[in-house]
Amino acid sequence: MAAAPRDFYEVLGVSKSASQDEIKKAYRELARRWHPDRNSGDEDAEERFKEIQQAYDALSDPEKRKQYDAGGRFGGFGAGGVPGGGGGFPGGFSDLGDIFSTFFRGGRQQGPREQRGRDLETEVRLSFDQAMHGTQIAVSVPTTGPCPTCQGSGAKPGTSPHTCPRCEGTGIDAQSQGLFSISQPCPECGGQGTVIDDPCPTCSGQGITQETKRYRVNIPAGVHDGSRIRLAGKGEAGYRGGPRGDLYVTTGVAPSPVVKQRPDGNLEVDLPVTVAEAIQGATIEVPILDGSKTIRIPAGTQHGSVQRLRGEGPPRTKGSGRGDIYYRIRIDVPKELSDEQREAVAKLAEALNGQNPRASLLGNATRSDPEGKVKADG
Repeated sequence: MAAAPRDFYEVLGVSKSASQDEIKKAYRELARRWHPDRNSGDEDAEERFKEIQQAYDALSDPEKRKQYDAGGRFGGFGAGGVPGGGGGFPGGFSDLGDIFSTFFRGGRQQGPREQRGRDLETEVRLSFDQAMHGTQIAVSVPTTGPCPTCQGSGAKPGTSPHTCPRCEGTGIDAQSQGLFSISQPCPECGGQGTVIDDPCPTCSGQGITQETKRYRVNIPAGVHDGSRIRLAGKGEAGYRGGPRGDLYVTTGVAPSPVVKQRPDGNLEVDLPVTVAEAIQGATIEVPILDGSKTIRIPAGTQHGSVQRLRGEGPPRTKGSGRGDIYYRIRIDVPKELSDEQREAVAKLAEALNGQNPRASLLGNATRSDPEGKVKADG
């Protein structure tokens, strides 16, 4: 007998009251630790990674999590992440409302109920340069695929599923109870509408098997930490021939020692200038993504002010064109001075005639009303 599937909260190491951010953080840490690329040849690590993927798929989606907490099914998978497993109602019905709505609509389920495969998620680590210029990166994803023996039918080669004789392919068993007729999923076929007499020995009738897919993912220029790239149809295989899910690749971008990514898609650089450059103004060389350019620092530039180079940032991932680079001025004050420099500073102070930039600040701070509130000028 197969071991009972572990609780998904236990798999991710979080409590049942964990927030979505806590679940995502736990998943990322575990996925990095158990990813097949970091544990080459370790079958236990690969199984652990699959278990983590299944748990995250269920708990990261609020609706799936709600159904899981209630002991139900989602996407054709039970609480253990396997087709037909866990709690809920047989035949793929999520609740009694699903059963009754199907019955009263007079719905007939001809043939097997196809179900879309699960979406998968993996993370890739990028250097700052790769994120800014784009790259192609290989990923390995444990997933499922159509059984190579039965081609996804679930039946032993040479045989095929046939219409359920009890429900005649409807997937519903109706029983008369006096004035009422009670409908439920057919116990003979489990609500599928078909029966497999000789299950495929490879997949035990499920039509899918475990496999590891390897893809080369094109990372567009301009992605940031946490960007998600969708690869349609690269997720898990569908149940009984259903369409595949999607694969989402999340990017983790290493920080640059010089350039910061802003939430608006632009870049920012702390730009040190000398006291003399700030006072007199200067034309200085600044870094850009591909080389350098010069910008003009006007005379009297203040610490913390910003200069912008338009169109020199990364390509915009949404829309056209490129972002900008903002240079935040940081006046670099030397900690030690030579005698010559000290003399020059003294002459500058004398030339400024003892100007005190704090005069208005101190004056306003001492002017208060009777209640102790500071009064501003005007």
